[in-house]
Amino acid sequence: MDTVLNTAKSWLTDFFDADVQKEVQELIDNNTEELKDRFYKNIEFGTGGMRGMMGVGTNRINKYTLGKSTQGLSNYLRKTYSEEDIKVVIAYDCRHNSDTLARTVAEVFSANGIKVYLFSELRTTPELSFAVRHLNCHAGIVLTASHNPPEYNGYKVYWTDGGQIVPPQDGEIIAEINSLAFEAINFSGDDGLIELIDKEVDEAFITESVAKGSFNAAGKDDFKIVFTSLHGTSITAIPEVLKRAGYKNVTLIKEQAKPDGDFPTVKSPNPEEPEALSMAIKKAEEIGADMVVGTDPDSDRLGIAVRNLDDKIEIVNGNQAMVLMTKFLLDKQKEKGFQGNEFIATTIVSTPMMEVMAKAYGVEFKTALTGFKWIGKMIKDFPQSNFVGGGEESFGYMVGDFVRDKDAVTSTLLACEIAAQAKANGSSFYKDLIDAYVAFGFYKEHLVALTKKGISGGEEIKQMLIDFKENPVTSVAGSKVKWIEDYNTSTAKNVLTGEEKVIDLPKSNVLIYETEDGTRVAARPSGTEPKVKFYITTNTKLDKAKDFKKVNQDLDNKIARILSELKLG
Repeated sequence: MDTVLNTAKSWLTDFFDADVQKEVQELIDNNTEELKDRFYKNIEFGTGGMRGMMGVGTNRINKYTLGKSTQGLSNYLRKTYSEEDIKVVIAYDCRHNSDTLARTVAEVFSANGIKVYLFSELRTTPELSFAVRHLNCHAGIVLTASHNPPEYNGYKVYWTDGGQIVPPQDGEIIAEINSLAFEAINFSGDDGLIELIDKEVDEAFITESVAKGSFNAAGKDDFKIVFTSLHGTSITAIPEVLKRAGYKNVTLIKEQAKPDGDFPTVKSPNPEEPEALSMAIKKAEEIGADMVVGTDPDSDRLGIAVRNLDDKIEIVNGNQAMVLMTKFLLDKQKEKGFQGNEFIATTIVSTPMMEVMAKAYGVEFKTALTGFKWIGKMIKDFPQSNFVGGGEESFGYMVGDFVRDKDAVTSTLLACEIAAQAKANGSSFYKDLIDAYVAFGFYKEHLVALTKKGISGGEEIKQMLIDFKENPVTSVAGSKVKWIEDYNTSTAKNVLTGEEKVIDLPKSNVLIYETEDGTRVAARPSGTEPKVKFYITTNTKLDKAKDFKKVNQDLDNKIARILSELKLG
């Protein structure tokens, strides 16, 4: 506690604003537990950059923690590109303080002699990724906390390729930031180096999104879409993209169309949560729509709901959407002719069905750690290869490589193209998915995410993962565990034969059990939220589409058994 108190007292100097000093003193005098949570550590970079609750303290998002990160990044950029005129681009989302924090970040960059392109209003994360290369910038920043609760904000850093920072840059940048005192931040901005941008970049991004996501699908006049931006940034792009691609029957959920950092109509602005799409689904049932699409606040994730075999609107999960979008892109590439250098990609906790499809189409399959920055890194590391598409189970997808992060804008258009064409063919998005299960195997996944907040929560998450490793699972739903993959030690061991393999990926706190019948159970802490996540994957053959309902129920029963066995139900 002495260390926490000393850290807090360092914020009582005249460098910090008077209202900040007052709030810190009040915490010292009256709220020891809150003081401890705000100052017991420095807020850290995770899989999605720096994200946390807003407020005063070293463990919070505020003017000073973002200022320090920006000062460190400025120092790193000036060292790395010492002979160049450095340029950065900054975007921000709908969250409280995002606009003022973005301005603060711009001022710190400009105070260090760096040219800044600052979006004049909120914009999507994929547009920021696109803008880095479009404007020939050295780096990009987006102020967002994605789908986290209203009290959160965050700071994601993009590099010259338009992808998020990865090793070694991330470690070197963090070291630079950690070497600084807060007093080293230069807040004296140079307005002459800050240029507001909007329509020109918007036009280039929207044009490219339509070009990459449109495949001249038939049946657009007869295809009804309900779209919700969930109070976020996608309202600035997706309606226009759909309009230009020829979709006329698009109904916007007006109650959720206005950007609002309180997200007043949802418990969580996360399309992974079924409740987030409930208003849009209700409207779709009312008007007889074919598809529902909803995006998170910064528009990098999309949730999709379509009509099932009973003609009811049903949400498809991230794995299902990823599989069908990838299959569609592979089919289109096959029509043009494969060049032999194509690849698709996903993450280690996403559906194994992606690898099965890659083999069937004869294209390369790459797998990465959780976090889209690793898929972006693949494109950078293999410039001679052609990235067709790929995604992750957490409702993120990327079409081609013109954006180097998950992109709900172009992916929304792609999903609509698939569904409109399917309907015109007498099928549907849902029926096409079932046909894919017949062709490649029926893979079904389930996610359990347990929230554990605060200092004690962090310790609890750590202990749960230790227990999961030190008390190994020997069988899952009657099938013996065959492989244990420990990404912390970079080893995969066949516990039945003793064979060991090296995992050729960066170390990460992930443990995966795989059984003889291909069932997989993975565990990892979230990199952006106070959660521990368990990913369950099951699979079986689906001989005929008409057997779908029965086999689907069988897999549901198996997942229920696994949840019970692992005490996750």
